[in-house]
Order: sequence, then structure tokens, then C-alpha cells
Amino acid sequence: MKIVLDDLRGPEIAAFLEDHLREMHAITPSESVYALDLDRLRVPEVTFWSVYDGDQLVGCGAIKRIDGTHAEIKSMRTAPERRRDGIASLLLTHMLEEAKAMGIERLSLETGATEHFEQARKLYEKFGFEACGPFEGYGPDPHSYFMTRTI
Repeated sequence: MKIVLDDLRGPEIAAFLEDHLREMHAITPSESVYALDLDRLRVPEVTFWSVYDGDQLVGCGAIKRIDGTHAEIKSMRTAPERRRDGIASLLLTHMLEEAKAMGIERLSLETGATEHFEQARKLYEKFGFEACGPFEGYGPDPHSYFMTRTI
């Protein structure tokens, strides 16, 4: 597998992210969906990676800078048919290394609070993330679960 920086211009990643947004809206009330669309990911403060197994896109994730030392994980997704293949762990390890190289000292995230997101929460806990309150731009939301860790 390889992890590559992605400029978000290709049709394959556009379709992959559209599927992500569609899934989030199907399982979460619209006002509680914080996944970013392509335009909001194509900003200077976002670094985006895609994961390929051969020529197949199997995952993606991004880091969005909040300030000089704090950033947020955005758009973590594994292709549904490849979940539990270790792709998310591989990508999260890469993103933590990249965040450290960028000078980021704290990495936070928002994920769902429902059962659907239980495996994601367990993954983040395995990597040292702990529950926290809402951070930059978020407010209390019963459908959201906030996590953070120092790097």
C-alpha cells in the first residue's frame, strides 16, 4: 500500500468523498455532519492524503491546521469493503508522523457518538486519543464525540 499527498483534483477521490458525505448524511442528522466537501478541503490549511493498494483507492484522511500547534483530523475514510484491513491504522500512523513533522503539538478530531462510529472511536483510543470537549468552531452536539491527544 502507498500513501500519497492528494491535490483533490481527480474524479476517483471526488467520488470517494461524495460517498463519504452521502454515508454521513444517511446516518447522522444534517446539522451534525461536519465532514468537509471538496471545496472546503481544497484550502491551504488542509493537507490531504489518499491510500492506494496498487491502483485502487482504499482510504483517505486529512489534517486541518487550527493554529500553529493545533490541528484537526478530517475526512478519515476507508473503503467499506476494506474496513478492518489495517488501512486506517496505517494512515493514522502516517498522519501522526506528518503532524509532528509539521510542528503540530496537539491533534484533535470529531467523530460520531452513535454505535456506527464505535470502531472509529476504538481506533483513535488505541492511538492515544482521549475524550475532550468541543474545540475550535464546534459546540456541544449529542451526535458528536470529540477526542484529542498531544504528539
